[in-house]
Amino acid sequence: MPVSAVHTETRHEIRVISLRKATLMKRASASTKSAPGTVEHPEADVRHIVRGIVRHGLETVPPKTSISLRVDREVLDWFKAPGRGYQTRMNAVLRAFRDASTAG
Repeated sequence: MPVSAVHTETRHEIRVISLRKATLMKRASASTKSAPGTVEHPEADVRHIVRGIVRHGLETVPPKTSISLRVDREVLDWFKAPGRGYQTRMNAVLRAFRDASTAG
């Protein structure tokens, strides 16, 4: 099954943003040229892509723990205001607090 993968990459990690089943298009005849700037990708299965994304030396991200947390409504509304990802934002703030508390 061909897939389409979108990811971001830094020196320390690779994050897969999207991994979906690719839509197949009919192959153009040899006399038809591709539009400038387009790249044709060969079909690959998920295992092949995962091997290409995972690199030696990258630290694995530990799994997150699900908890129940009571916070003020105003605090929750503030984290939710920018849109999706409020739990990730909350985790980042807590991590920054932890790091600042242990830094000195």
